[in-house]
This record gives sequence, C-alpha cells and structure tokens, in this order.
Amino acid sequence: MSCYDDCVSLNFWFQLITMKGVLIIIAAYFLYFCKGASRTFNVQSNVLNDRPIIGVLSQEQSIYLHSKYPEENYTSYIAASYVKDIESAGARVVPILIGKDRRYYEELINKINGVFLPGGATFFNQSNGFADAGQHIYDIAKELNDAGDYFPIFGTCLGFELLIILASGRDKIENRIRCYSYNNLPLNFTRDYRSSKMFKETPRDIINILKTKDVTVNAHQFCIVDENLKSHNLTDDWRVTAHSNDEYNVEFIASIEHRRYPFYGVQFHPEKSAFEWKRSKNYPHSFEAVKANRYFMDFFVQECRKSRHSFASATEENRYIIYNYEPRFTGVLGSAYHQCYFFEPRGTVSYK
Repeated sequence: MSCYDDCVSLNFWFQLITMKGVLIIIAAYFLYFCKGASRTFNVQSNVLNDRPIIGVLSQEQSIYLHSKYPEENYTSYIAASYVKDIESAGARVVPILIGKDRRYYEELINKINGVFLPGGATFFNQSNGFADAGQHIYDIAKELNDAGDYFPIFGTCLGFELLIILASGRDKIENRIRCYSYNNLPLNFTRDYRSSKMFKETPRDIINILKTKDVTVNAHQFCIVDENLKSHNLTDDWRVTAHSNDEYNVEFIASIEHRRYPFYGVQFHPEKSAFEWKRSKNYPHSFEAVKANRYFMDFFVQECRKSRHSFASATEENRYIIYNYEPRFTGVLGSAYHQCYFFEPRGTVSYK
C-alpha cells in the first residue's frame, strides 16, 4: 500500500470518528433537553394531584381569647372556618406556625401544595409574627415559581392586604389605607375580568349572584385601593378583577391576582357564609350566598392540585396534619369565630 493510500485511509477513519463524536454529542444534548422539557411539562401538565395539602398560616392570639385559656397560654391560632372551607373543597390542612426561621418554612413548603393566608386582627409590625412568616412564604413561593415549580398562594382580607404590602416592600408606612366596611356587598367586576385566571371559567350563575346580590362578607378597617398599586408600581405585576365600596363610598379592591405567579387575593371572607354563625354579624347564609362563596376555595384548591409536592411518607404526613389538634368552641365564649385551633405558647399576644 502506498503512502497516499495510507493517508486516505487514515483520513477516512479520522472523519468517521469525528462524525461519531458529533453524533454522540448531539444525541446527549437532545436527551438532556428532552428530559428537562419533560420535567418542565410535568409541573404544568394536566396530571393533577388529587391529594392536595394546603398550609394555613397561624397568627398572634388576641388578648381576649388568650384570657379564656390562661393556663394553656396559647399564643397563636387559626379559625376553624378556614380549615373547613379548604376541606370542603377536597383538600387537607397543615397549620403553619409563626415565629419560626426561614428553614422551617422552606422545608414545610416543599411538602405542601399551596399556602392560605387568612383574615384576622393582628398587626404587621410584630417581630416574628404573621407578617414575618408571610414574608418568608412569599419569597420562597416566588423562588419556586421562578424555577418552574408551581406553587399557589391565596390571601383573604388581612391575608390579601399582607400580599400587597409584601409586594410593595414592607415599610414603616404600610401600603394600605383606612377603610371601614362591615357589610355584605356585591362585586363590581372590571371590564376584562373574564380573561383573568380566577374568573375565566366561573359559571354564569355564580357571576350573576356575585354581581347582583349582597353575598360577599366584609369585615375590615383597612383596604387596598387602586392608588396603592400605582404608588408602588404594582400595576404591571398585579391585576385587579373587582371592586366594592365601603360605608363611606371608598372604592376598594375586592379581588386581585398576580399576572405571572399563581397568587390570588380577596378582601372579603368567602368562608363565613357556610361556617360562621354569630347572629350579630348578619352573615349571609342563603343557598345563593353559600354557593357563590364556595367557588373561591374550589378555585384555589384546583390551583393547588397543580403542585406535585408531597410528604416523604404517610407517617410524616400524619405528624403535620391539623387532625393532631382539637378545635375549641370559641363562639360560646363571645368570639367572632365559631371554632378555633390553638397552637404552641410563644410568650407574646396581639394587642387587638
């Protein structure tokens, strides 16, 4: 064989090896890409989690109820109506305690499928309290969603206000205004509300009830108005879907949602129509009121079904679930809440 033939042969084998290397690299690239795409698709796929577990954030105990259980010295609580509302929509509840470090919230959030921020009567400036816990949850949830890990939050009344204040950047001057509304009201939907995530599939009969009947329960002395969104440059991130008017005709935001994240809020109390019974409060208990208010938790639980988080085992799940706690009949003690769950002593209570 001549030198020329040897060179041709070597060149042939060199090209073949080079082509194989390129093909292997291309195959490895597509294998990795497709696997990554599959992971992303699974987060957003239609394969839903039919065993959702939702965390409900506790808050500082009121002095009034604290005085009813002096020996136990309970310092945080969750109204049972929120738990019942979630359970009625087909999910279970894990209490999230206040006063913990970020690691506690990170570990718990990676086991549950969403967080509910309840209404109540506590301040946002108490150290290691409701607002600080909410800050941890809000930041962690944003990080998860930015990474493609679908994780919803829903805030009611105080919880809704907290969401907007957290989005505003907490400051000594809170981004909300005084607003007095203790009536049952209809919703004044925005013109484009039907293209929102929360209301795009709402049945017509429920929309009609919410539009025309006094069925949303309001019980707040603060509220968020459109100007609060504008003053803190939140209009690009948050979308208003409905308003209502307080006793002094102040138009406040009644429902809102984040444009990118699955974060939602309502100023009113959907849970009260079905689960709170204090006569002096005049909550609407009609069939229409219960039916219309039922929609909001049904919607949120369906959102939580998109999360694939889970506990490591049934044993671990059982250690966290709210069934480990016994609700107390607080309505008979004069509380606005019919029943409450109480949690560990921490040494401080709310001044409200």
